[in-house]
This record gives sequence, structure tokens and C-alpha cells, in this order.
Amino acid sequence: MVHVYSMGGINIALDGNSGSVHVLDDVAYELLAQFKKPFAYEQAVKKFQERYPAKSIREAWEEISLLVEKGLLFSPEIDQTAVQNNMTVNKGFKALCLHVAHDCNLMCEYCFASKGSYKAAKKLMPLEIAIKAVDFLVNNSGKRRNVEIDFFGGEPMLNFTVVKKTVEYGRKVAKLADKQINFTVTTNGTLLDNDEIKYINENMDNVVISLDGRKEVHDAIRYDAAGRSTYDRIIGNALHLVRARENKSYFIRGTFTSRNTDFSKDVLHLADLGFDEISMEPVVGRGEDFHIRREHIPEILNEYEQLAYAYIRKIKEGGKPFRFYHFNVNIYKGPCLYKRIAACGAGTEYLAVTPEGDLYPCHQFVGKHEFIMGNLDTGLKNNALCERFRKTNILTKEECRDCWAKLYCSGGCHANSYYASGDIMKPEELFCAMQKKRLECAIMIEAYVDLAHQYLREGTEKNRLTSGV
Repeated sequence: MVHVYSMGGINIALDGNSGSVHVLDDVAYELLAQFKKPFAYEQAVKKFQERYPAKSIREAWEEISLLVEKGLLFSPEIDQTAVQNNMTVNKGFKALCLHVAHDCNLMCEYCFASKGSYKAAKKLMPLEIAIKAVDFLVNNSGKRRNVEIDFFGGEPMLNFTVVKKTVEYGRKVAKLADKQINFTVTTNGTLLDNDEIKYINENMDNVVISLDGRKEVHDAIRYDAAGRSTYDRIIGNALHLVRARENKSYFIRGTFTSRNTDFSKDVLHLADLGFDEISMEPVVGRGEDFHIRREHIPEILNEYEQLAYAYIRKIKEGGKPFRFYHFNVNIYKGPCLYKRIAACGAGTEYLAVTPEGDLYPCHQFVGKHEFIMGNLDTGLKNNALCERFRKTNILTKEECRDCWAKLYCSGGCHANSYYASGDIMKPEELFCAMQKKRLECAIMIEAYVDLAHQYLREGTEKNRLTSGV
């Protein structure tokens, strides 16, 4: 399946199955936009002889035909039988999300975790449960050498003593098992002090700090229990942590809602503050005034495009561009085919652990008792649910089968699908539209960078390049 589009003055074709990306002249662009499968030269001439010279049509057709011959355009569908057989092999778990705190000091309106409690009594994870979780991961990770633990909440800084003792224990048992545990903490950033920042920067391989962008946007929806502003506290702590972190991984992770569909301004605000690793995600759910609805989609898609142009402007101006999570698409070397098909691995490679030791497919399913897969003491017991997640992928999702973006989005988030439609097998239509636009923007940026380097080498300039910037 070939997807053809034009953005920023660049004509682009993406061959969905092979992953090949091609920058096209106008003739090749129109030919591929017209024909949805390999076509004869005579067909092309008949269709476009009144618009283009025969020589131009011939040259474009010959180039397209060569790419088809090489398997880089209209490439065959993947061998589903071979892939499905490989995916049934249990390779062990690679990551756990430890809910060390089902409690939070903030009252964010859109919180999927019900202000941190997950619709249950507030509770902190005992060290005993955290240690069992580490043992579970090490003992059930198969031949994987590198595994991950994410400290999550609620707000994990409310239980930071357990976090530190878990890291200490994890390092010991990982060494004995000849494994490496990479640790991440996801925090709202309000409770960080100098000692905690120092510890995090020395011991956490990645840090995710929640911050929604502009002060007025952030404070309107992310306030503390007394209804007070949290922006200034978080900004100071986050800048301190990031500046002291040097080259270690981090993300500033925001959420946009129907109240700030102009979210590109929030991303650029964060970039202007000095943060260069930024993620801005659409709010999940339905029914509240701040949720994303169909009428918001045109503006949201335009915001992604404007953000891509802003990204390119920073490149053209010679500055250091920020890295926007959804634009980080490597078109030359990406995940293996099985990873692209199976997505995040929720319920098959990744589990969430509650303070009681219950196991869920991922953090967004916690609190939905029908999604309990087992317990640290008993192991995985809900075999039907385990099998359900194992068989949920782009080969089994009806809406994904003929989608050009399927090997890039991997079928989307199971939890998003569930909360939108009640079915993990049914991708959410609005999120599909956003994901496709993000992918188009990401590929356009890569194409721009490659073309800019080419023109620089050749000493030429292409005036129409990124005309939308």
C-alpha cells in the first residue's frame, strides 16, 4: 500500500509495507496519486498526456517501475502466517510499571487514575511488594538481558524511600542474574528537592516530568489539592533537574485537551524554556468538556503541521531543534517487524503492578478489575485475558489491515481503544487521524533534512522547498 501526500512543498510517497520513502517530482506524484497499483506506461499517457509531455511521463513511469521491481513501491503484504507463528513464542517480560503510590498531591482534572487513587483507597506500595515485583521481572524475563522498571503513580515521590530501596535491591539481583535493569521515574515534579534531584540523576536512566506548557494552560487543569498553581514549582524543579542531568534521557510530558487545541504554542513554550525532549499527548476519554471531539480534529491536525514547520524553522536558523516525541521517526532504521506488529507489548511483554501486587496489562487498565491478569504471589492466572492480548495486533484488527500507517503506529494504544469503544481490538478513529498526521509530519521533516543536505552539497537552492514554513 502506497500513501502519497504533499506537505511543505515536498511531494512524498510512503510504501507502507517496505517502509520506503520517496520524494517525488510533480509528474511522479500525480501518477502515484492516480494509480493504486502498478500500471502500464500506456495507462499513464492516456491519463496525463494533456497535462505533461510524453517524455516526462515516460521518465516518471520508468523510475516508478524500477522501484516496483526492487520491492520499494507497491511491495507485497507481509507473510501473516510466518509472523503469527513467531509471535506466539513467549520471550519473557521486558518491563514492569510499579505503582508505588496510589495517591497524589495534585488534583488534575483529566487524570485517568482518578486523582491518583485509581477509584480505590489511597495506598503506598510496601517494600515487600516492590521486592517481589523485581524478583518477578528477573525470573520471568527469559533470555532478555536488558529489562526496565518504571516507578509510577499517582505521585511516586510520595513513596520515595521505597523507590530508593527497590533500586538498591534491583541492582543486586540483576547482577546475580547477569541482567541490567534500567530505571525510570514518572513524576509531576512538585515535590523534588536538591537531594532527590541528585539521586534521580545518578540512578534513573530516564525521567518523565508532567508539564502541560503555558502557565495559564497548565494551572487551569493541573492544580494542587488546595486549588493552587503548580506551574512555577514544577518549572523550577524541572529546569534544575534537566540542567544537572547532562546527557541522560528525560522527557517533559504534557497533555492537551479541547481547551488548548492550539497546543503547538505549549510545545514551543517548553522548547523556549530550554527543554529539548518534549511529548504532548491528547487527553484520553470521552464525556467531559475537556475531551477531544470530532469537531476539534481539523484544528489539531493543523497544529501538528504548524509544529513541524516550526521545527524546520529552527533547523534553517541554525539553532538546536527540540525533539518532539511523535516526530522521532527513523525512516532508515526502525523497530523489527514483530515489534511493529505487536506494538507496546501490553499484557505480553509489559505489566503494571499495583500496591497490592495485582498484575494488569498496563498502567491505564489499573482499577478495571476485569483486566487483572494475576498477582505477584500466584503469577499470571487469567489465561484467557493473556491470550486476548497476545492475539491483539495489526494483523487481527480489522481497521488496521488496509491502513498505510499500520507498521508505524502498530495499531495504537489498547487502553485508548478500550476507553473509546469498549474493545481493545477497535482502534479509536480520532486518535488514528492524529497518528497519521504526526507520521506525515515526521516523514516530511526527514525529507526536508535530506533534501537540504543534498542541495548544500550541490550548491543549489530549491525555492519551493517548505513553502508552507
